[in-house]
Amino acid sequence: MALQALFPLDFNQDLDKKDAIMQAIELEHHEMVDEEQENFVPAYLDKLVAGVCEHKADLDELIQKHLKKGWSIKRLSKMDLCILRIASYEMMYEADVPNKVALNEALELTKTFSDDQSRKFVNGVLSAINTDLTKEA
Repeated sequence: MALQALFPLDFNQDLDKKDAIMQAIELEHHEMVDEEQENFVPAYLDKLVAGVCEHKADLDELIQKHLKKGWSIKRLSKMDLCILRIASYEMMYEADVPNKVALNEALELTKTFSDDQSRKFVNGVLSAINTDLTKEA
């Protein structure tokens, strides 16, 4: 759901984080939204979307550093970039999420929302990020 919340935020500057999350929940899990009560937002989803938004510049810098020569963030599809941001955020800021789990979740997202070529690309970038983060630890 984080991907479905973050993706439209890149296109619509007027959309705020809370509205993006609620739209994602309504798309995927409308049973979680109760019209009569306060809308329910899973805590980790809120934390993940907020964290990616807050650290977007740092995440983009990290991703850019691990792209092959001649590539830039602007050249990436928005979907692949969102997937890379989510996994990079979890690797850098969420100690409870093992890096390999973040990487595997990203690959699952590419299977659903992208193609095989993107899956290989995302795997390469995130593997390089994981290697560097492991060296720094």
